[in-house]
Amino acid sequence: MKRTKMILFGVFSTALFLLIFTAQSALAKTYMIGSSLAITGPTSDAGSPYAKGMEDYCKFSNDMKLLGRDKVKCIIRDDAYKTATTKRNFEDFMDQEMVIYLNYSTGSTLGLKKDFEEEEIPVLPASYHAGNLTGSNYILLPSASYSEQAIGLAEYVARNHKGGTPRIALFLHPSAFGRGPLSDVKKAIKAGLKVNLVEVVEHGKDLDNTAMIKRLLKKKVQYVISQTVQSPVATVLKDAKRLGKIATKFGQKGKLTFLGAHYTGGNDLIALAGKASENYFWTTAFTLTSEQSAGTDAQLAMARKYGRDSKTANSHNYTSGIMVMQIAIEAIRRVKAKGMDVGKKSVYKELLQMNGFNAYYPLTTVGPVTFGKDDRAGVDSLQLYVVKKGVFKAVGSPFVSKYAKMIK
Repeated sequence: MKRTKMILFGVFSTALFLLIFTAQSALAKTYMIGSSLAITGPTSDAGSPYAKGMEDYCKFSNDMKLLGRDKVKCIIRDDAYKTATTKRNFEDFMDQEMVIYLNYSTGSTLGLKKDFEEEEIPVLPASYHAGNLTGSNYILLPSASYSEQAIGLAEYVARNHKGGTPRIALFLHPSAFGRGPLSDVKKAIKAGLKVNLVEVVEHGKDLDNTAMIKRLLKKKVQYVISQTVQSPVATVLKDAKRLGKIATKFGQKGKLTFLGAHYTGGNDLIALAGKASENYFWTTAFTLTSEQSAGTDAQLAMARKYGRDSKTANSHNYTSGIMVMQIAIEAIRRVKAKGMDVGKKSVYKELLQMNGFNAYYPLTTVGPVTFGKDDRAGVDSLQLYVVKKGVFKAVGSPFVSKYAKMIK
């Protein structure tokens, strides 16, 4: 009889455990985050580490139980920089009840703008083109726009140039991504920014920029601000070095001081340009592992945890991928903390409340992430870096572009 009671107690205990476990499992939820980007294709040098950053922070969030019992399911697909593929991926993600979407290119962000509006879903792109925000309510830039970066670089030139009004040229990618800052730089100059825009160059696939370099110098240009990707900048730098025309100090007469926005720099540029990258000035909103901090320590530790190689771990594109996933998951966490159901509408509403005392400090950036009804560019602060002895080092403290704010 005693043995029978023990057996029955054991069966009852097991059944009760299974019932509790099942109930707890039923309470746990999974939230879907989708991303379509160019892991392969013409911008894979940026897209591949960016995707790895998103993937690793997604794993980290679940491993560290940042959402308690709940989890995030991150579906990251390659679109090879093809907008038609991006659109198909986006539509499939929506069928899976995605709560926030992480897009990539300027072209696809502009191309799917109406889709985002119809679906009323928050979108964080890897493109910081200011034009993404025009006619849109649901696109939010993680960082200061390319326009803000280009204007900020021009402001730095104006403040530090000695002898009259500095003469600058813009070196742009022949696309909306590249051309975006041009009109805003002109607006800033009209508003009082003391620089003289002498020439605008939309680069092609030229392997030799000798003629361009000589033409700019003949026009007495001293500063070239680039808004493109690393490879054409590396080509120009190597040509300028071969001609002995790279300034060894800022604003050196008869030489060219090169500066660039987010996608023109990083360790990939140094690898491509070699010694020609020395004294290249670059701005971004992201922290670099060449400048030790709590954020960079955490990034490198996470990269080791998930088996990333050194090149990926130290890429600013890996940092950017981490940061965009941080924003998405933090918004979900805040919705949960308020006891609300997590969905695309509640996540969007929470993002717009990410300001003031509710600003988000992800440590992967040089300033806080802030969004609002009239502010859909996340990190306003920028950091200027310069290559010294083959490494990007910070120049001064983070800054916010004065004229970019004036012309908005």
